[in-house]
Amino acid sequence: MENKETIKQLSFEAAMDKLEEIVAKLESGDAPLEQSIELFQEGMMLSKLCSEKLEQVERKIEMVTEQNGEWKRQPYATEETGDSID
Repeated sequence: MENKETIKQLSFEAAMDKLEEIVAKLESGDAPLEQSIELFQEGMMLSKLCSEKLEQVERKIEMVTEQNGEWKRQPYATEETGDSID
């Protein structure tokens, strides 16, 4: 199991790859109980990291629209809520 600091340094893609490996190990049912618990905990940390990274990206996304012949920047509105992300 990797420590929290090592996990925080992972890119989104690396964290997702690691999370997929953990899910496959847990689904196989071959890991002993103690290892399964550690894998689950690591998976939860990776899931949280991925979620945080996605939220950071969403906050940075802006839409560029044309209004009256001028290009305007505005925050991206999420589909679920219609709220803009600031």
